[in-house]
Amino acid sequence: MTEHEKMITGQPYDPRDKTLVLARRKARSILRKIAEIPDDKERQRKHFFKELFAETGKQFFIENPFICDYGSNIYWGENAYANFGCIILDSAPVFIGKNVMLAPAVKIFTATHPLAYKARNTGIEFAKPIRIGDNVWIGGGAIINPGVTIGNNSVIGSGSVVTKDIPENVVAVGNPCKVIKVIDNKTN
Repeated sequence: MTEHEKMITGQPYDPRDKTLVLARRKARSILRKIAEIPDDKERQRKHFFKELFAETGKQFFIENPFICDYGSNIYWGENAYANFGCIILDSAPVFIGKNVMLAPAVKIFTATHPLAYKARNTGIEFAKPIRIGDNVWIGGGAIINPGVTIGNNSVIGSGSVVTKDIPENVVAVGNPCKVIKVIDNKTN
């Protein structure tokens, strides 16, 4: 099994593997090209994001600066939007649903490390996938941790640190992020 295969399946892997290093460099090269394209050249920007990501919807927009590790593990939904300064560390797959809004400086981290320092010092790490449902709004500066799923139609408050799954149709805030309100999506 390759280090890439280990990485995307949640097994311990070596991020120093030559193939993984080259994949991160390729992503950074594409991101530099995107950063140089004026915002009004949306079609050109989309072309490069489609090259970078595993999958995208037809309509989406991502503000610069945007940072990711690989890009190839990001599944970007239809009509999804990322505001300025979003970071996605996509060692494992990141699924972003339809009509998702990421406010400025949202950080999505799939990579994690062993807790015991001797194991951590070996450089070996592992990753857990993240799933963000449809119609989700994630407030500015929120951090989404490895392995988290956020249910459809939910709202994550600004500055929240999401360490556990969040159900559908709720407002969740805080550090650690907790549900504070159910959303009645039958009304406007």
